[in-house]
Amino acid sequence: MQQHLPQITEQGASLVAISPQIPAESLRIAEKDHLSFLVLSDVGSGVARSFGLVFTLSEHLRPLFEGLGIDLVKSNGTDTFELPVPATFVIDPNGIVRASYVNADYKQRMEPSQIIKALKEVN
Repeated sequence: MQQHLPQITEQGASLVAISPQIPAESLRIAEKDHLSFLVLSDVGSGVARSFGLVFTLSEHLRPLFEGLGIDLVKSNGTDTFELPVPATFVIDPNGIVRASYVNADYKQRMEPSQIIKALKEVN
């Protein structure tokens, strides 16, 4: 998304990422990846929950995450093992969702060209 940020801001839009991680972890990732858009923390997943995007990581997958060096309890600041399903929303200035993409496969995301097209339709 970072490389498409100029096209997004040309449409008068802002790009915001929302993560379940604690603020320090969100900041670490934003700095590591040199992100110039906001990365906000949704500790406890309240925002994700309001969009119906929260699921609990099953018991049998938790060791897999740990084996990959992902400590969800530490990075998310909770012991619930809840995660949000990855989602993208294009929201107009009136707070109306104009486009959305939700996919349980975290590797699949809304294409930047689709986001930019939706932004042009809002304008």
